Amino acid sequence: MKGYFQIGHIAKLHGFKGEVSLFLDVTQPDNYHRLTLIFFEIEGIATPFPIQSVKPMINGFMVLKLEGVNSEAEARRLVRKSVFLSDSLLPELDEHSFYDHEIVGFTVIDAVRGNIGTAIGVIDHPSNPLLQVDKEGVEILIPLNLELYKKVNRTEKTLTLTTPEGLLEVYLT
Repeated sequence: MKGYFQIGHIAKLHGFKGEVSLFLDVTQPDNYHRLTLIFFEIEGIATPFPIQSVKPMINGFMVLKLEGVNSEAEARRLVRKSVFLSDSLLPELDEHSFYDHEIVGFTVIDAVRGNIGTAIGVIDHPSNPLLQVDKEGVEILIPLNLELYKKVNRTEKTLTLTTPEGLLEVYLT
């Protein structure tokens, strides 16, 4: 959904009074414990759901009580649905940083080799996140450590970086 970013999904019901368990698929789940509003995509429309209460749990889960969801049957309709927040909640980043979701579809340019493909996602490994790049049907995984970042051009939708020597040859030869 344009203008929104996914933070997780409703994993299961919690109890029988309409509470749901939200799995947060984010780097810092603790940053989301004060949510007051989330969005679901319903029939292609970002549909807001105000939050009555939040109970942080362990391992990236939290229990939500949503306004207007008062029964197990109502809550069941939300299970396995993705949960979104408005992009307006994100602070603006400089040209050397990006949010994982915003670079999907960007052209990835190596400072030495030029265009190496299209960003298709980020695998968020805690010790070493990986940029997924599609080069004519071949998936290239590029470690995203701070030394690699060069420049994010949001207007031209490009991500320019310097890949480790020999990495691209592993995938492209």
